[in-house]
Amino acid sequence: MRLRKKHWARPELEACSFVVTNQYDFKGRWLQVFGNNNDIYLELGCGRGKFISENAINNPDINYIGIDLKDEVLVAAKRTVEEKFKRENKEVNNIKLIPMEIAFIENVFDKNEISRIYINFCNPWPKLRHNKRRLTHTVFLNRYKKFLKPGAQIWFKTDDTDLFNDSQEYFKECGFSISYLTYDLHKSDFKNNIMTEYETKFTSMGLKTMFLIANL
Repeated sequence: MRLRKKHWARPELEACSFVVTNQYDFKGRWLQVFGNNNDIYLELGCGRGKFISENAINNPDINYIGIDLKDEVLVAAKRTVEEKFKRENKEVNNIKLIPMEIAFIENVFDKNEISRIYINFCNPWPKLRHNKRRLTHTVFLNRYKKFLKPGAQIWFKTDDTDLFNDSQEYFKECGFSISYLTYDLHKSDFKNNIMTEYETKFTSMGLKTMFLIANL
């Protein structure tokens, strides 16, 4: 369903201390933005913020950046972050949210800035002529490689079998090795999975989540 434009969303984002709207100004300087030397993990398409907020609460020694295109969605993520940190009586100091189109990602981060990327339930773009829009396609993987550290990982989850199978080939073609792979994450031996809103909803409907870890 297409979201109706909410004109109050951008002002709310701009007023938030952990939302960055001038992201292109900080290429190569993200550790300065966070004020520490901790690894930076990047979620592409952070949705309503459940996944990134729980990760940040559980791992205070990791910096997290979440990106999403729609202001209306990112406002929900911002509020989720605020609520979760408030319940834990903690300050929001290891999350930044960015409203932007992921296609321009290489203009935001510089060489060796990112240690891990999360791609959770991205659009599968099933038509062949649209495959290059997939966030796991070689077109995007080659962009990520420009700012990933050596040995960095991409954690990828989906419920679309064709996308999952094709993505395995994309990763291999771009020089990634797959260190973990399962076609049924919730029945696998993988521990400490954090479910997204989408994952929670569709798991309750009996759909399987496929998951892999690709290493650079």
